[in-house]
Amino acid sequence: MGIIEQRGDIMNLLQGTGGSLGNMHFTLDGSDDPSNVLNLMSLDAYLAGTQPHAVVRALEAVGDDLELIPEGGELVRSISGSSFLQLVRGDGWTLRTQRWRDGSGQAVVTAATRERAEEIASFVVDQAGVPEEPRDDKVDMGFWYRSARGPFRSTRSITAPDWGGIERNYSSNAGSALGKLMSTQPSDVVGRLVLLHGPPGTGKTTALRALAREWAEWCQVDTVLDPEAFFADPSYLMEVIIGSEMDLHLGEDSQRGDGWRLMILEDCDELIRGEAKEASGQSLARLLNLTDGLLGQGREIMVAITTNERLDRLHPAVVRPGRCLAQIEVDALSPEESSDWLGGEAVGEPMTLAELYARRGGTDPTVSEAAIPQQPVGQYI
Repeated sequence: MGIIEQRGDIMNLLQGTGGSLGNMHFTLDGSDDPSNVLNLMSLDAYLAGTQPHAVVRALEAVGDDLELIPEGGELVRSISGSSFLQLVRGDGWTLRTQRWRDGSGQAVVTAATRERAEEIASFVVDQAGVPEEPRDDKVDMGFWYRSARGPFRSTRSITAPDWGGIERNYSSNAGSALGKLMSTQPSDVVGRLVLLHGPPGTGKTTALRALAREWAEWCQVDTVLDPEAFFADPSYLMEVIIGSEMDLHLGEDSQRGDGWRLMILEDCDELIRGEAKEASGQSLARLLNLTDGLLGQGREIMVAITTNERLDRLHPAVVRPGRCLAQIEVDALSPEESSDWLGGEAVGEPMTLAELYARRGGTDPTVSEAAIPQQPVGQYI
């Protein structure tokens, strides 16, 4: 642990009617790293008032070898690691740029005039360029998690199947219900909860990937990687749902507030089963408040949950009429449907999608391995 004390411009950042308020002290401990110093330096002139205008821009595609230094700028600091940061200063302006692993980034410009700040920001955006055209089988999905420095969102381009190509992977009842969900439009949204329940291996996650593709034009789909922490921590929940004013630490432009958003919570059995109120404290209440309460008012947000629990074991408040946009049992295929899926091979009992793929791959999950013969135990163990 150490203390940084500086008596230059950065120490006279706050000014009152009587002049300088004196020295400011900044403490670094074991949780800090060089990025904290770089971020502090980038705001020096802004806080001092010599560069009172700030502009923040999201960068969609930043090349590995792109330096993003405007004419007349001088590189002051740079950091390489899980992300790349650099601090550039010029006459009357300061630029901090950051590039993340997925190629996206952010530029923060402060300048003496609004026009100069916009000029520098426009240069950086133009230099960074635009991402490659997405493939038909790809869709951008956000992944939220709580890091050591608060909620963080990372975007990945994932493979998303076309619903028409995978519809036969589901039983007739599940396929019909999922097909209706896939064709949903913003004007059709009534309930805010999408509930997919059924045994493991039936294709619930695959259906959600297809849903992200079908809804791509009007709905941003995000996955919450730590749903227990998401609902247990109000500050985490509010940051994701409402967001901070400038979103400087999120890692990219999350487009919050622009159109509908779907938050995916996978395998949340503990959160929504019948005894969830006692086991999860306020987590269930916050989920319900988000989907049909004050917390969700004014926010175009839906929540999709997958669970292996049977419907009759879920909390009544979760499955009450009007709560769900869709409540779909994703079950195994019947023997007839399984046989058809396998191209006519005889099937004697229902099979899940995972079992069907295993059977087609040469492994029959319905046949048990032969028991290992009992061996006498000798003196050497």
